[in-house]
Amino acid sequence: MLDAYLELGCGVINLFDDLPRQSDNEVFTELLWRKGVRIERIVSTGQSTPVDKPYNQEYDEWVLLVSGSAGLWIEGEAERELRPGDYVLIPSHRPHRVTWTAKGEPTVWLAVTYPNDAWLRNGK
Repeated sequence: MLDAYLELGCGVINLFDDLPRQSDNEVFTELLWRKGVRIERIVSTGQSTPVDKPYNQEYDEWVLLVSGSAGLWIEGEAERELRPGDYVLIPSHRPHRVTWTAKGEPTVWLAVTYPNDAWLRNGK
């Protein structure tokens, strides 16, 4: 996606272009990367994060559920159901996992990751 954008020179690309209808794994597409920030489109088609392998990242992550539905567990909080338009900030080093995603349609996420203050102080 981004390669096509750069080649075309500021053309328009639609977030819903080339959505996989079914995949064994979630599909991560980097939309933009600049020093200190990365924007990804994530497409889930029924996947979930294994209970024994939660994500635990060095950076803050803001996530918007664009379409579909999903369950999200963040350590110290109750599991929540996400619907289109719902967004959440996941602080760095906070274990979290996707408990389920819709099976009959693609679930599309927009994830923005960026460094927290401690990460910046360490020169990352």
